[in-house]
Amino acid sequence: MLELAIVFFVIALIAAALGAGGVAGMSMAIAKWLVLAFLVLAVLSLLL
Repeated sequence: MLELAIVFFVIALIAAALGAGGVAGMSMAIAKWLVLAFLVLAVLSLLL
């Protein structure tokens, strides 16, 4: 899941560099939610 977040972050950087603000914003939002889900699952796996 963390790998997907990194991929979406890279897509967002490339889209921002090319001037596609909508795609960049959407990719950053997806990357943010994937990182959040990764952190929640990582904490749960450490606790259980």
